Amino acid sequence: MKKLFPLLCIIIVATQSCKSHHEEKEARTSYVVTSPIKADTTFTKDYVCQIHAINHIEVRALEKGYLQHIYVDEGQYVKKGQLLFQIMPSLYQAEVSKAQAEVKAANIEYSNTKSLADKNIVAANELAMADANLDKAKAELALARTHLGFTNIRAPFSGIVDRFLVRVGSLLDEGELLTSLSDNSKMWVYFNVPESEYLNFRANKKADKAQVHLLMANNQLFPYQGVVETIEADFDNETGNIPFRATFPNPDRLLRHGETGNIRMTEPLTSGLIVPQKATFEVLDKKYIYVLDAKDRIRSKEITVGTEMEDLFVVTSGLNESDKILLEGIRKVKENEKISYEFKDPRAVIGALKLSTE
Repeated sequence: MKKLFPLLCIIIVATQSCKSHHEEKEARTSYVVTSPIKADTTFTKDYVCQIHAINHIEVRALEKGYLQHIYVDEGQYVKKGQLLFQIMPSLYQAEVSKAQAEVKAANIEYSNTKSLADKNIVAANELAMADANLDKAKAELALARTHLGFTNIRAPFSGIVDRFLVRVGSLLDEGELLTSLSDNSKMWVYFNVPESEYLNFRANKKADKAQVHLLMANNQLFPYQGVVETIEADFDNETGNIPFRATFPNPDRLLRHGETGNIRMTEPLTSGLIVPQKATFEVLDKKYIYVLDAKDRIRSKEITVGTEMEDLFVVTSGLNESDKILLEGIRKVKENEKISYEFKDPRAVIGALKLSTE
């Protein structure tokens, strides 16, 4: 027993020493705590978009024949009415000459018939038939000239010529695709908006002609603002989205048909309960936040996030404005652990995250 007693004393002293050291460590650790803030603010939301030229068409051959000339180059800016292609016109010129001859013959026949009708040698019906034949010949001449005109393919509007799909000497069929033409003086930008955000958009009195920005593929903002001008008629039942269309001026011709990017829309938020994202954590795709109880003990609470902003979440359920939430050190604490803390004003915390509130 004399040997056991000193050993028990050592164990007790060591245990008390460890406990004292742990309490000192706990006392030294001070965490940062804040509260959610309820404020009116604005936030930006990005939507994936597709960029289209205001006019983008396929240029096709209206007649068949050999491609005789190409007067422009790929990627060239052309003006309305400028000649782009010419199909070999020889056959169509011959048809015009033939039609002209038939008009001349029909005209002579009409003159002769009219002379005889004036002398009551032929019936009035004969004159009417000659007149009809003349009109038919003139119509066939107009048609032949139209076909001849189709051998010259001109730009229907000013724009940029795309890649050529044919070359000089190609045998073209009627309707064959030659190239495409884009008028990118203005751009139509399409993006899909979920139903709930569409309803919020429509509820905003300033929704008509709402201004938006375009974030290009290189993460640079397009220098000109766009305007939401059109909302399509129907929702997509599979995605729950509805397409919006914004129009952007493009005076420098920077944007081209087929580009992609992100529409950045600024939306108002009234009385939103805002918390910093860094105060939250996820477990099985659910978001949680640590809240202090009346005894300064840590309790985890599940929250529902309505809107996600840069560095911030807008919480729709799970929190109250009066709650105290752990801002820093969420990976260092445990459930039900009592902590000492320093409280930071929520406006100062949010202000450090560059959110403008009213």
